[in-house]
Amino acid sequence: MITFFTTPKPFRGHIATTQRNALQSWKLLHPDVEVIVFGDEEGAAETCRELGLRHEPEVARNEYGAKYLAPIFGRAQEIARHDLICYANCDIVLTGDLARALAGVSSRFEKFLMVGRRWDLDVTEPLDFSQPVWEQEIVERTKQAGFQRLYYNIDYFAFRRHLYRDFPELVIGRNWWDQWLVWRAWALGAPVVDASGVVCAVHQNHDYAYHPQGVYGVWYGQGSLRNMQAAGGRWRLHTIEDANYLLTPQGIDRNRFYWMAPAKRVVREHIASIRRFFRLRFWFPLLDATRHARHAMGLKNKALPVSSLENSEERLHPYDRSWSPAVKWDRDVHE
Repeated sequence: MITFFTTPKPFRGHIATTQRNALQSWKLLHPDVEVIVFGDEEGAAETCRELGLRHEPEVARNEYGAKYLAPIFGRAQEIARHDLICYANCDIVLTGDLARALAGVSSRFEKFLMVGRRWDLDVTEPLDFSQPVWEQEIVERTKQAGFQRLYYNIDYFAFRRHLYRDFPELVIGRNWWDQWLVWRAWALGAPVVDASGVVCAVHQNHDYAYHPQGVYGVWYGQGSLRNMQAAGGRWRLHTIEDANYLLTPQGIDRNRFYWMAPAKRVVREHIASIRRFFRLRFWFPLLDATRHARHAMGLKNKALPVSSLENSEERLHPYDRSWSPAVKWDRDVHE
């Protein structure tokens, strides 16, 4: 069937709940699923023993403790019991739709990479896997209360072993390593299949307290900068938009517009630069100048009207609207 592999955070508090939910969901996809957990984080060995998972405690880390991508992906491809393997972040709940999607894609292509957009959902309690309808319930709950993230959130990578051989010095848990994996598959001539339309990959929301600067530090800190440099620059970074095939309920179709993805990125970057310039030069100075008067009247930044674009995107996650985490960071400073 399939081998999953991952690397967790320490099993503490809410993170322990989300990680155990994810690992158990993978185990239940098929009687012949293998799960390999890399890393010696607190609680990892005990969780693996309890759930019957394979534990590989030895991982290579940089001086900040971040785990290198190459040893994990390389080792997983060597020791996996199955030919089809999938890396998933350790907070992603998966259901049978992923197994069915992978079966269809692997029957069509010998060499491939299957990825998809995730859904963000607040999950605070252990899932009840004893219920036969647990899959149906979590999918329905996710599509009612969750947000499907955009093309740059890539939390699972399904492929046939030995697709990846050579890796730059990328670390997991910071920006760009995931987008390099998509580019690398494309550069190797492997079809990249976007399964977003049929796979509901549930990301259980969590905070970023494990980084001193929170989400901003994870996305824009030194580790992400190093990943960008190690990857070789932006031209070696692809997202789900670059997938040249789409998996739909009707089957696998060519994505006729995948070649436009680089141009879309350039346009979005220019728009973001213009917005940032406007906010830093005009909007934020206005907020600073009127702060005392606004606060005296009970008007704070979050109560002020936003653009019509943001108002029209009610089903988008806040980070996927025009306010990026970097802009939100700036806005909070001026509040």
